Amino acid sequence: MLLFSKPDSARTHAFLEFEKKRPFSYPDTGRTRYAETVRGYDNDHNSIELGAGDAAWAAAKEAIRQWRMFPGGWASVSPNGLPVQEGVVVAMTARVLGLWWLNSCRIVYVLDEENRFGFAYGTLPGHVESGEELFLVEKTVDGRVRYSLRAFSRPRHWLARLGYPLARMYQRKFVQESKQSMLHFVQNQLS
Repeated sequence: MLLFSKPDSARTHAFLEFEKKRPFSYPDTGRTRYAETVRGYDNDHNSIELGAGDAAWAAAKEAIRQWRMFPGGWASVSPNGLPVQEGVVVAMTARVLGLWWLNSCRIVYVLDEENRFGFAYGTLPGHVESGEELFLVEKTVDGRVRYSLRAFSRPRHWLARLGYPLARMYQRKFVQESKQSMLHFVQNQLS
């Protein structure tokens, strides 16, 4: 949903209530789990090392639970405090060129394993893009902690198709700021 001002909580709530009943906007649900390329989409995989040891691992998992991978300002998720569990529907708000986009996503699956924690959410029809994104933290055998984003997407809204280079630029901007947001959160927890 394209808006000329930042959506307030009432508008976001009404948007989410409508979107909760809708299906995913793409047929390849769950494909980020297998780290494969999905034909017909832009496929992205990015990662950053966040630290090492049990404290860094605990902080990284807490960052995911608190949705800290969203940098705030121009890109955020609402409502705040939602649990990371399959089926949860969120609104992802992004400001691009002075306009606000209200986008809907649903958590497809959650990973909660000994050395991997995160979730993937997929787009609903109220999203400007079509696809899925995985937010994952992993602890390697030598104790290093990494944050990864894996996604496949393609423009769904006609403005996103028309402004494809700009949309891809903002996707790259989100990735860079998301990595920095996660790193900042973990480093602050460790200091």
